[in-house]
Amino acid sequence: MRNKTDIAKLAMDNRKRIIDMIYYAKAGHPGGSLSIIDLLTAIYELDVDFSNNPRTRVVFSKGHAVPAQYAVLHQKGFISDEEMHTFRTINSRLQGHPHILDIPETDATTGLLGQGLSLAVGMAIAKKRNNDPHHVWAIVGDGEIQEGQIWEALMEAPHYNLDNLILVVDYNKLSSSGSVNQVINLEPLDKKLEAFNWDVYVIDGHNFDDILKVIELTKKGTGKPIAIIANTIKGKCVSFMENNPKWHSSPLTDEEYKIAIENIESAKEVI
Repeated sequence: MRNKTDIAKLAMDNRKRIIDMIYYAKAGHPGGSLSIIDLLTAIYELDVDFSNNPRTRVVFSKGHAVPAQYAVLHQKGFISDEEMHTFRTINSRLQGHPHILDIPETDATTGLLGQGLSLAVGMAIAKKRNNDPHHVWAIVGDGEIQEGQIWEALMEAPHYNLDNLILVVDYNKLSSSGSVNQVINLEPLDKKLEAFNWDVYVIDGHNFDDILKVIELTKKGTGKPIAIIANTIKGKCVSFMENNPKWHSSPLTDEEYKIAIENIESAKEVI
């Protein structure tokens, strides 16, 4: 098993993969991909073993940030170097949202925000009925939490005692429309989820001590589904992207690409 430093460095390498994909495609969603990549890298490293069947599944509900998932799957050997530069091109497997028929390792086809948690609930119920001990992770965006279907799924999971289901909220607090909580205020999000009978953990989504600790806690099981509210920074590690809603979805110029890669390499050096 890799240690904290190894996983943090893998996440930085995945950040570079994200920037590469979006730069060459001249399209994509860098901000939310960079905010979730630390936690996503750790989840795949510590709780997803592709040699197992059955295995832990990851429903990447915030599908527009799929460069993060593709980066991890490239790191795992499921996507080639050459294919990474075909992101969002005609006839490429690497479409702008994950598509399970093209890349089965994505585990779910997503894109219409608000539906992924319901899909994960169904998978978790199936695992329970099949006596499969593995987890189902649902990765959702904070703006996505404003969708009504999310709250139906939040009620259903505790009803079925789905302690094999783990919800991750990428709480970077920015959407394409600006501040998430100015659109519809989510706060107090932790108290709301607790009221729905979830076990709730609030972490720094870029602190690997927090990340590794909470992943370990998910293995204990309490009879309740688990929600991880990960406080993150949109565009993390790229100076001009951090906390800037422009980078929800924007291409990079040559100069911006150069700066982004330099920022990430500098951040990796101090790990």
